[in-house]
Amino acid sequence: MEYEQDPVAETSNNVFRKTVIAVIVLYVLGSAYFLYSLGSRLNKVEADQKAAIQTVEQSNKILMDRLGLTETSLKQSTEVLQSKLTRAQREAAAHDAALLKQQQETAQQLQQSDQKLSSVSTDLGGVKTDLTGARSDITATRNDLDATKKKLESTIGDLGVQSGLIAHTRDDLEVLKHKGDRNIYEFTLSKSTKRPTPVGTVSLQLKKVDARKGKFTLNVVADDRTIEKKDKNVAEPLQFYSGRDRMLYEVVVFSADKNSISGYLSTPKGAPQPGVIAQ
Repeated sequence: MEYEQDPVAETSNNVFRKTVIAVIVLYVLGSAYFLYSLGSRLNKVEADQKAAIQTVEQSNKILMDRLGLTETSLKQSTEVLQSKLTRAQREAAAHDAALLKQQQETAQQLQQSDQKLSSVSTDLGGVKTDLTGARSDITATRNDLDATKKKLESTIGDLGVQSGLIAHTRDDLEVLKHKGDRNIYEFTLSKSTKRPTPVGTVSLQLKKVDARKGKFTLNVVADDRTIEKKDKNVAEPLQFYSGRDRMLYEVVVFSADKNSISGYLSTPKGAPQPGVIAQ
């Protein structure tokens, strides 16, 4: 007698099998997904580790390069410092040698000076003896200078005639005026003046002046004639004759500037005088 399967039991078995199969499939799929996810994470971690290792290696390389440069610079600085120290030592040795030589020379000079002082002290007696004679010579020389000074105050004019006293300054000119030996007409001539300037009974015109050399050129207009006094010197008597009696006139210049000269005209007491004396 055959047993018939229970439909309900068969259905339950089918459901159970399907459930088991579904669970197995889900497990397999879950495992596959987990393995895939784990593999991806492992790959990412490995890539990150490689990148970190490369970064560390690059940093180490840069650090080593810098350390190498620092070591080279330190070596160069040490060599430069050593060179400077050696040169300073040589210079100090040379300075010490020069100082020692100078001290020796100074000592030698002091010794020579002592010897000269001894010699000078020995000669002092002779010098004192000669002082009396020297004073006498100085007195004689002073007398000669006084005589020479008097000669210089009275000199020869440009015509070769002995001149009277010569005034070298305005103060000297005032002395001559007070002496009253001759007529004195003071003047100042400018090179810019185009016409002759009346001075006493004559006229004077400055043509050229060299203040640095003390030279000048001027024209003297007297008795309707012009007399050129060319390249004359300051304090040199410029002589000419004027008037009916042909009296000796003198022009003396005692200062010369860039464009002008100052001086005076000296005429004899008996010479004609202008109606208005220009001074």
